[in-house]
Amino acid sequence: MMANVQRPPVVVITGASAGVGRATARAFAADSGARIGLIARGRAGLEGAADEVRQAGGDALVLPCDVVDPDAVEAAAARVEEQFGPIDVWVNVAMTAVIGEVADTPPEEFRRVTEVTYLGAVHGAQAALRRMLARDQGKIVQVGSALGRRGIPLQATYCGAKHAVQGFVESLRTELMHHGSKVGLTIVQLPGLNTTQFTWVRARTPNRPRPVAPAYEPEVAARAIVWAAAHNRREVWVGLPTCYTILGNRVAPWVADRYLAMTGFKGQQTDQPVEPDRRDYLFAPLDDDEDHGFRGPFSDEARGSSVQLRLTMHRRALASVLAGAVATACVAVVRGS
Repeated sequence: MMANVQRPPVVVITGASAGVGRATARAFAADSGARIGLIARGRAGLEGAADEVRQAGGDALVLPCDVVDPDAVEAAAARVEEQFGPIDVWVNVAMTAVIGEVADTPPEEFRRVTEVTYLGAVHGAQAALRRMLARDQGKIVQVGSALGRRGIPLQATYCGAKHAVQGFVESLRTELMHHGSKVGLTIVQLPGLNTTQFTWVRARTPNRPRPVAPAYEPEVAARAIVWAAAHNRREVWVGLPTCYTILGNRVAPWVADRYLAMTGFKGQQTDQPVEPDRRDYLFAPLDDDEDHGFRGPFSDEARGSSVQLRLTMHRRALASVLAGAVATACVAVVRGS
């Protein structure tokens, strides 16, 4: 697990220029004054994230890097430790996707999504392990997804890569357990989020992509990730949609098949057609020259909090309250008898 150090923690976040990664950097800085290595491709987005980290009370190191390149990820990790000291927390967020049917998606696009979303997580975890195992301390937080447990139409590239991430995390966890390692590992399973993803993603659909409703603001995911870094949990689920997606698929996957076949196409598209000249981030960043922030265009409907997450984060206190209530009721019954 993460060491209980007196100094501000040293954190590395991949995919830190926008979306969940950027919101997480802000949250770590506000929570603990963390010193954060920010990894992503887009320099303007990284600089914007670094400014927000400093404004929130932390320190930041901008590290332009494509997580597909393991040597570049290793070099970024080395730079973080040279400037800030030993890495306490490594957060893998970087991802990409293509929204479209399998039959319409070229092999090179499947390959690219797999390399970024899956192999990028492997490269990040390995860079962290090279440092954490020797010290027998540290925490790796892997961002997963409800779609790593349940595939949906139009997202075979992303779902396939996130399923691979899930298997990778389970394998790594058992290896750490076998060796009695004190390096912690938590996967945070996310719902649909209002990030820049849906304005940047490669779309092979008639209409513009959108997150599956109900969507959440990226700050909700960020709170879960920061909390996961400090707690020994196998998994953290964020939002009721994540819960019923994972649990429903366990109980009745054939029901999910039929429901998604009927609703999954329309539910992931707006009523606005895709622009003929639409640019995307699949092979090159869109935030290299201009910072686009970290939220997407759906804030008018996105949820800024999750009751389910709050209950998860305070389950011990909730259990104590419930136990006290039961005890009080039992005493009342005894006295009344």
